[in-house]
Amino acid sequence: MMLTVAAAAGAQPASGNIAVELPEMGEPADLTLSPAQEARIGDEVAAELYQGNYQVDDVELTDYINSMGWRLAAKGSVTPPKFRFFVLGDPRINAFAVPGGVIGVNAGLLLYADNESELAGVMGHEQAHVTQRHLARTANDTSTANVATWAAILAAIVAGAASPDVVLGALAIGQSVNNQREINYTRAHEQEADRIGIRTMSEAGYDPEGMATFFGKLEQQSRLYNSQLPDILRSHPVNTSRISEARARAALLPKVTLKPNLEFALMKARTIVLMANSPSAAVDEMGLRARGRDAGLGDQYGYAFALFNAGRASEAIDALAPVLAAQPKQLNVNLLQGQLLMATGKQAEALALFDKTTKLNPRSSPAVILHARALLEAKKPLEARQLLLAHDPAHGELPEMYHLLSEASSQLNNVGDAQFEMSNYELARGDLRSALTQVDAGLRLASISDQERLRLQAQRDQLISRIPRRVLADLARDQRRLGLAP
Repeated sequence: MMLTVAAAAGAQPASGNIAVELPEMGEPADLTLSPAQEARIGDEVAAELYQGNYQVDDVELTDYINSMGWRLAAKGSVTPPKFRFFVLGDPRINAFAVPGGVIGVNAGLLLYADNESELAGVMGHEQAHVTQRHLARTANDTSTANVATWAAILAAIVAGAASPDVVLGALAIGQSVNNQREINYTRAHEQEADRIGIRTMSEAGYDPEGMATFFGKLEQQSRLYNSQLPDILRSHPVNTSRISEARARAALLPKVTLKPNLEFALMKARTIVLMANSPSAAVDEMGLRARGRDAGLGDQYGYAFALFNAGRASEAIDALAPVLAAQPKQLNVNLLQGQLLMATGKQAEALALFDKTTKLNPRSSPAVILHARALLEAKKPLEARQLLLAHDPAHGELPEMYHLLSEASSQLNNVGDAQFEMSNYELARGDLRSALTQVDAGLRLASISDQERLRLQAQRDQLISRIPRRVLADLARDQRRLGLAP
C-alpha cells in the first residue's frame, strides 16, 4: 500500500500464515547495511527533503505528525531509532519509510483519512519497516545488491515525491536475477509491517480497525478506477485477503471506541488550505464547508485559517469566533487567534494571549515558535531569545527555532551569534555546506568577540570533520573565486 522500499516493487502480501523471524543484533543483514550506514542514509534523505522543499512548511502540522509518530514509537516492539517525520506537499495518498528513521507522510494521506486511527495505521506500518530493518534484510537476501545500489534507490524514492515513475524505475535496478525470491521476501515484510503496525497502534490507544478501514477504502478505489488506476494502487495493490487479515488481527485486540478527535479535524482542515491551488481557492472551498449542513468546528477553523492565509484577518476573526467560544483553551485555536490579533494591529492583546498559551503548553514547539515570531515582530528580541532558549521541546527541536534565534541576535546587533545560529539552522536541515558558509561568514567579521570567534571556530572544526573532501574543495574554490578567505 505505502511507498516503502519493501513495498514499492509492486508486491502485495501473501494470504495465509507466514512465519516471521524478527531481526537480532549481529544478524547477516548487518553485513550488507549496518545500523551506522542506515543512520547515514537517513541523514542524507532527510537533508534532501529539506533542501528540495518537499515538506509542507507548517510548524503546527509538522508538530502534529511528530506527536502521532512518537506516540506510536513509544509502544513499538523495539527501542525506536531517531525518528524524523515529514509531511510532504503531495496530494496523492502515500507514505514511505527510510532506514535511519525517516518517515514521509504525503499531505494526501491526511486529506483522505476520515479519522486519526486510519492515519495511525499507515504510520504504524511504516515505522515497522524501519524498526524491523526491512531494507537491510532485503538487500542481504538479494545477491546482486550492495550499499551503493540501495542508496541510489533511496535517492530515487525522494525524487519520487514528484514522480512515482522515477521510483519504480530505480527499484528495478535492485531486482535480482531470482526475481520471484525477492518478491516473496517483500510480501513477508509487508505482512510483518501490517502485523506489528496494527498491534502498535492498538497499544498507543488508537482503534485497530483503522488499518482495515483504510485498506478497504483503497480496495474500493481500485474497483472504481478500473483501467485508469492511480499509480499508488497499480504499484501497491490491496486485496481482500489483506483486508480480512487486518480485520482478523483487530478483532483479537482490545476494542477501542474513540470520540471524534478535534485536533485531527483542525489539522485536516489546515491541510486542505495549505494544499489548495491558491489562497482564494482555499477560501472558496472552506467557505462552502463551513456553511454546509454538517459543518463542524474543523470546517469553521479551516475557513478562518483560509481567510487569514488570504490576507483577510478581520474577516477571519469573525469566522473563528464560534470555534473560540466552543474551545477556548484548544492550542491551535488560540494560536490562530493570536496571529489574527497581530495581523489586525492588536499587538498587546496578541502577546498576552501568546504568553498565556505558551505557559499552558510549555513544551509545544508551535506555541513557542509563534510566540517568538510575535515578539520579534514587536521588536522584543531579548524576550524572544529567552523564550526560545528556555524551551524544552516534546518532540525534538524544529530547525525554525535556530532561524528565530538568529533573527533575535540580529535585532540585538549580536552578529557573531546570529551567524552561529544560522549555522545551526542549516545543520539541523542537513545542509553541512551552507552551515560551514555561515560559520565562515561569521569568522570574517572583525566586530565579533574572542568568545564568539572561539565558538564559531569550534563549530567549523566539527563541520570540517563531517563534510566530504570533494565538497570542501568545491567550497574553497567558490570562496577563492568570490575573493573570500576560507
